[in-house]
Amino acid sequence: MDNRQAEQNRTDVAHIGKSVVIKGELSGSEDLYLDGEVEGSIELHDHNLTIGPNGRVRANINAKAVVVQGKVDGSISGSERVELRKSGVLVGDIVTERIVIEDGAYFKGGIDIRKDKDQPPRRDQSSASTSTPVTPVATQPSSSLPAETVSSTRG
Repeated sequence: MDNRQAEQNRTDVAHIGKSVVIKGELSGSEDLYLDGEVEGSIELHDHNLTIGPNGRVRANINAKAVVVQGKVDGSISGSERVELRKSGVLVGDIVTERIVIEDGAYFKGGIDIRKDKDQPPRRDQSSASTSTPVTPVATQPSSSLPAETVSSTRG
């Protein structure tokens, strides 16, 4: 009975190893753990995609939930959730209901948070914008020394 119970509790996850290179369209009807390289498109509409730490993706991704631990160059559409782990690198846009970006992750792109996956985003000009641009802030280290002393030590 223990073996049968373990089989029922186990979720089917396809695994693509780090030595595998795929060029073209990748689609499936089960969850996928990707540690290899994909160039093209990834379509896993009702399933989860995890890009492992060795994963390298140059593709647009469409899945239920996406976890990025490797590198992605392309847009991600996660109908439920997108998560960038601290080792993750994403250059591209994100469309999702929920987003997690861990401290240390690299992200360059835009984020579109959707409240309801069945409704297109509202574009009502009379109301205030729901997106706020993020402005990087550069801070100078503070020093109690006079400017002459600091500049004279630079040689």
